[in-house]
Amino acid sequence: MRTSITSRKHLSPSTPRRAGAALAMLVLPLAGHAAPDPDAAADADAGAGRPHRVHVNGARENDYKAEHAQSSKYTEKLVDTPQTVIVIKKELFEQQGATTLTEALRNTPGVGTFFLGENGSTNTGDAVYMRGFDTSGSLFVDGIRDIGSISRDVFNIEQIDVLKGPAGTDTGRGAPTGSINLNTKQPTLKNTGDASLTVGSADRVRGTADINRVIDRESGIAFRLNVLDQRAGNPARDAVRDKRWAIAPSLAFGLHGPTHVYLDYLHVKQDNRPDGGVPTIGLPGYRSPDATRPFLTGAAPVDPQNFYGALSDYDKVAADMATAIIEHEFRNGMRLKNTSRYGKTKQFYLLSAFMGSAANIIAPSATDPSTWSLARTIRTIKDQENTVLANQTTLTADVDTGTLRHTLVAGLDLSNEKQSNRSYVGGGTLAPANLYRPDPALPIAGLNLQPSGARTRGESATESGYLLDTIKLGDQWIFNASARLDHFDTTYDAIALSTATSAPTLPVGTPVPTHIELSDNLVSGKVSALYKPTANSSVYALWANSRNPPGSNLALSASANSAANPIYDPQVSTTTELGAKWEVFDRRLGLNAALYRTDVKNEVEQDPVDLKYYQTGKKRVQGIELAVTGEITRAWSINAGYTYMDTSIEAGKLVTASGANALSYTPKQAFTSWTTYKLPQGLTLGGGVRYQGKLLRGTDGAVGTPAYADSYWVADAVADYRVNRWLDLRLNVYNLFDKEYVASINKSGYRYTPGAPRWASLTANFHF
Repeated sequence: MRTSITSRKHLSPSTPRRAGAALAMLVLPLAGHAAPDPDAAADADAGAGRPHRVHVNGARENDYKAEHAQSSKYTEKLVDTPQTVIVIKKELFEQQGATTLTEALRNTPGVGTFFLGENGSTNTGDAVYMRGFDTSGSLFVDGIRDIGSISRDVFNIEQIDVLKGPAGTDTGRGAPTGSINLNTKQPTLKNTGDASLTVGSADRVRGTADINRVIDRESGIAFRLNVLDQRAGNPARDAVRDKRWAIAPSLAFGLHGPTHVYLDYLHVKQDNRPDGGVPTIGLPGYRSPDATRPFLTGAAPVDPQNFYGALSDYDKVAADMATAIIEHEFRNGMRLKNTSRYGKTKQFYLLSAFMGSAANIIAPSATDPSTWSLARTIRTIKDQENTVLANQTTLTADVDTGTLRHTLVAGLDLSNEKQSNRSYVGGGTLAPANLYRPDPALPIAGLNLQPSGARTRGESATESGYLLDTIKLGDQWIFNASARLDHFDTTYDAIALSTATSAPTLPVGTPVPTHIELSDNLVSGKVSALYKPTANSSVYALWANSRNPPGSNLALSASANSAANPIYDPQVSTTTELGAKWEVFDRRLGLNAALYRTDVKNEVEQDPVDLKYYQTGKKRVQGIELAVTGEITRAWSINAGYTYMDTSIEAGKLVTASGANALSYTPKQAFTSWTTYKLPQGLTLGGGVRYQGKLLRGTDGAVGTPAYADSYWVADAVADYRVNRWLDLRLNVYNLFDKEYVASINKSGYRYTPGAPRWASLTANFHF
């Protein structure tokens, strides 16, 4: 028996079917020139009897505030960019001791890994939610999509650009509410060297090095090397471990000339023990899932540090990424940039998971909780490989047409993405764990992993063209208009093994293939108007949209209730935003405010009358976001943000377990802050507080589990002492007041990830 589905939507005869030959050529950064110093010139004219004074002019680096986003699609400074774009610089997240993307994203409010997973699976990677929607599929590295559910380290990252709102014209398909771009470190024409050694709670040991060397200054050749090695436990969880090492060499040519070439490579290996979470029994909102055992409602919560997996669980990751970037600036000021990328990520994990349902909670004595146990019946195995082959070209030109000054950006993106998954049998059987004193060393019977023969393979080839126009009218008005066309061909092949219910006419275990195809065109656009009351401020209005087609995660479905079925149209998102930006204190401090509304339509819903599925669902998220970033004084730096999100289901069934008309895994309010003050004698003190509002979980019919995770405040602190020019020491203390909180919760509410209790790390930073 074979299932085959083919869909061709909105195709024109001229639409290309496959990506053409890779494009050549690329763009170059502008060289700065020091301004002449009139005082120095006067001294020179004064004659030989006086000593010469030498003045060095240069811009002082602002540790927290960035001037530009990295993408060549954003040609203006952030203050003149009509959209909420948050840039998180490495100076900020390094000072906080953040090591992963998830930790660095705490610097922008309402963005995080709030969803633990479902059906026994655990999100072992960057499962990021932003403004009410899963943004995990909209993560980019140097502007190219990075697929794979892995945890990304920031040891080789210069800055993180968080674009909030639909990004259809910027990145093509993606999450309705934005994208995240990680910008890697590149060689420079300056000999520098930095290394760090960190020790901390839970046997944490981490070492990094960042070395830049000029090979040939006259030719503009430089080399940069970043390395990482980490062995760490988890302060929040017994038996959970994080072991990784990585190397990232980069070579640059022509840094003095009009053509720059960067050759980058990244290799990462991880050998972790994954965390399936802890049972939610005893948490606020929990009640007995079994009417015959009401005593479970009043049960005490478990120790958040308990580990309910097995010591033989593992999460092995190998990632390789090779990138070539060429930049060229023509004599007329036109700029060309080309980026080519090949990346491969392999992940293989074995996770002992559980569901805290009535059948799995074993309580032989109502009065003796020490005899209670939890069945661990879910052995989750994941063997996934992701590959990306991409080429991007952008051409930027400045054109004057009378009183209008245009900055045009034209681009062509070509990509091929593949994902394969293999299923296994022989996961073995794990004995029930004592509910309050689990033993992860219990033996596993029958553990012998073997491929089952079931597998899936998804592939998507995409060709995209776009044009962006930034129009300046005088010194106070800036208008933007952009459009993008994406054509994609997606194929999905799966081999399932028949069961007595899925294919009663076939012998059990017979391979059943499925082949599904989808081709379509996606059109997205963005328009905005910006007015500058002063040179260092702006107010703006924005309209933008994006589209997310079936199979955007490289998996199609033949199920009528699945949005991944090719019979359905793409999900369409539209955002309107009104905002203001202002730079104060000699432009050292940036203030941002935005009001926004995003509507998402074409959600798949079941009609209650005919029980058929239609794309009648509509969701909405609207709110306000405030941010302040930079320096209040030369010694006092701050980064803070606040968001209020009002989410609702405008049409369709509710998606929260509580029955509230809101989106799940989305805090109504969130606040983040970090501030430091530099004292004399090389001492810097600082810290921050974070607030996360209540999270409503999704609904799947689970009985007795909490429908939400409570709101919480967490405070962190830092003390940094500069011993000399070669060495500084930094002490970070996290969760100062030892707050217990739920960091993420799964869809059924059976499991949650506890937030880390109070812990500390000490870092020695060496400079040479």
